[in-house]
Amino acid sequence: MDTFTTHTAELTAELTAELTAREKQYNYYRDKLLTFEDGEVEWKALEDIAEIYGGLRGKSKNDFESGNARYVPYKNIFFNIDVDFDSLELVSVSASEKQNSVQYGDVLFTGSSENAEEAGMSSAVTIEQKDDVYLNSFSFGIRFNDDIRFIPDFSKYLFRSSFMRTKISRTANGVTRFNISKARFKKIKIPILCPAEQTRIVDILDKFDALTHSITDGLPREIKLRQQQYEYYRDLLLSFPKSETTV
Repeated sequence: MDTFTTHTAELTAELTAELTAREKQYNYYRDKLLTFEDGEVEWKALEDIAEIYGGLRGKSKNDFESGNARYVPYKNIFFNIDVDFDSLELVSVSASEKQNSVQYGDVLFTGSSENAEEAGMSSAVTIEQKDDVYLNSFSFGIRFNDDIRFIPDFSKYLFRSSFMRTKISRTANGVTRFNISKARFKKIKIPILCPAEQTRIVDILDKFDALTHSITDGLPREIKLRQQQYEYYRDLLLSFPKSETTV
């Protein structure tokens, strides 16, 4: 067991180090592809190309105990660059209510965090939904104007890039809790790229993302398998048959 434990620990450490290196490589190329010099692309303020809308309004604790409609929770936005529609939660919404529903192409943002660096985390809506899906009360969304052709998969990478995260975090105010200032947020300027260039960047980053973050392929899966292998042999070696009792 000592030998197996040491071997497993060393191999897991090597795989983890490799995964960390790949994540750094992914972040480097993402930021390199999504960093533009003045004059290289056109820049426009968000207030000129998109509208900002809020999350659920007028909801009480009871509305979340037995719901009839789906909504995107705060953590779904915080942890995913594109919304995970398999991890939505329920809320009660009547037919007479006027609530904002998210749409394909929107980008959702967390409204606050315990520190400015993590405020305004983004998640793009990259899958169309047949039924209405709402947004939690502690977040907000942006919807691009009809004449602005932003590919949703491009948006998910753009708003998580280092230079955009820096811009967004600077719009947060607070002491113990940092809230995004909508007045400052809408002044943020973003690069406007043609759809062909957006697609080219998405194709490159999709490959890096799959290699780095996939839970079914590559290093994350290998680390998980090694841990399962270790637990299997540990339990096998430490399981002893019960002795037969004679009467």
